[in-house]
Amino acid sequence: MSESDGMDDVVDGGLRQSLMIASRIAETLARNRQEAQRQQEHLELTAAHEAQARFAAERGAAHAALAPVEKDQWWDKAQPSDIATARAVAEGWKDHDPTALEASEKIRQEVLARYGIDTHDVGADTAYLESGIQTVTTEKARQDALALSQEEARKAAAEHEKAMQLLAAARAEELRTQAAKLAPEMERHQVPVEYLANPELTKALQLAHNAKTPKALEVADAAVKERMFLIGKDGVNGPDIGQLRKETAANVNGAGEEHFKDPAFVDAAKKLHEAKLLAEGGFKGDKWSTQEQRYELAEKELFARMHDVGREIENRATGNENSRLKDQGLKTETAAQADYGSAEHHQKFADSLAGAGANETQIRGRLAAARSEGTHPSTAVTAGKATKARESRSGAAVGTQRGKSGLSR
Repeated sequence: MSESDGMDDVVDGGLRQSLMIASRIAETLARNRQEAQRQQEHLELTAAHEAQARFAAERGAAHAALAPVEKDQWWDKAQPSDIATARAVAEGWKDHDPTALEASEKIRQEVLARYGIDTHDVGADTAYLESGIQTVTTEKARQDALALSQEEARKAAAEHEKAMQLLAAARAEELRTQAAKLAPEMERHQVPVEYLANPELTKALQLAHNAKTPKALEVADAAVKERMFLIGKDGVNGPDIGQLRKETAANVNGAGEEHFKDPAFVDAAKKLHEAKLLAEGGFKGDKWSTQEQRYELAEKELFARMHDVGREIENRATGNENSRLKDQGLKTETAAQADYGSAEHHQKFADSLAGAGANETQIRGRLAAARSEGTHPSTAVTAGKATKARESRSGAAVGTQRGKSGLSR
């Protein structure tokens, strides 16, 4: 073997050794990168779970704070600060939670009826609302409340936090009292105490508790099972408005942001959502109504309220609210439907918007929305009624498409 051959072997061996070392380094780097990626994914998943848990806890606390608003006794004794706190909670959650949206409307109605203050004019200024109620109650001027100092604002925030804690504690005590009373029913259905925060489930358990006959107990137990199933799907607090908005917008033509500011529309969307889940879960309904009938009733309510809200929005834009209230005749309704969607109709609508002060961009956007509606809203409601002529379907069949109503299940 020549000297050059020996040198080649040395070089070749050194190269192989270098490649092996490089390969091991690459493997080590790859393992480190995979481990770092796994750790990052774990951290992100943990953070997501923690954020979801915080959101659920905060939403539950908001429900506890708003629960008294539905009781007339609370309003008879509520102090201005209590009302202001409840409204702050309702306003903070109304875009996300159906219960908060309903409470917001209840607070507006009660404050307007009792104190002559429209919370729509107050806006988000909770301190101003409290000041206004205090003014009416004590017949004194409280204009200085509009100029709260930074220290006063901090104290107000601390008082708000304290009030929230007290309300949550009171709600927890109320749930414990209810749990003691409904213990046999809760044990039969394996209901955790925290589930009593769901008012529909509590009502069903109460019916089971009060049942005097086997048939009444059977009906109440079926209602409990339905509620437990829905809690398993949506949680104790039920679906939030964002979830309902996404689901309804995907299945119902014309459902927009304005509709989800209406508590009645949101309630109808929630009923339709729950009817769909129960049908998919194999629930058949009760002796009063099948699951199919529940679904169709919820669907009818949704379209009817959608029509009403659409008319209210259009009348606000055109300034025709008073004329609408004065003319509810069938002849006018029929003529409006015949003209709906025509070029003349859209031109009149554009002219009315311009007369109401709308700019060109707003007019174009509103006309585009109007043209996207293929039929008059009331026609859609009438079409929905026609579905009753069909043969009744089983719960599983509720998941089929309904093209004419624009709804997919």
